[in-house]
Amino acid sequence: MFTRVHTLVVAALFASIPMIPLAAKDAPSPTFQSKSLTPETALTLAKAALDACRKAGYQAAVAVVDRGGVMQVMIRDRFAGPHTPETARRKAWTALSFRTNTSTMGENTQAGKEASGARNVSGALMLGGGMMIRAGGQLVGAVGVSGAPGGKADDECALKGLEAIQDDLDF
Repeated sequence: MFTRVHTLVVAALFASIPMIPLAAKDAPSPTFQSKSLTPETALTLAKAALDACRKAGYQAAVAVVDRGGVMQVMIRDRFAGPHTPETARRKAWTALSFRTNTSTMGENTQAGKEASGARNVSGALMLGGGMMIRAGGQLVGAVGVSGAPGGKADDECALKGLEAIQDDLDF
């Protein structure tokens, strides 16, 4: 049994221990929330990009990947080359993976530049036409376009696709 002396000794010991803040209050959460594109939004983007290419007279393929780089939508126009679906997918994946539009990657990874080794990453494609998709500043996916005559024209089609969904993403 504890006597009054024991109780005073225990109380004195606890009083001498500095108060330690609760770790749970200051520690980061063990989980997080993230935004994802809906399939409907990804499809709207892909259709708008394809329509932009058609209006410019190009037969193209458009790929949309989610925030993890997994294909969400693929549309290939009827006369687009057989290489265009895979090329569009790789452009989208590259933009997402490197968090940089592929036109910029193409410039920054030229031979002799510091980032040139990125061209050796398996699956990466440093050609214009791959662009990131952001919602409220958060990366939620990427779009890739292939089939227009050159990366700049692919970029223009991708931008039209992004414009079609940007108001919804910003809301």
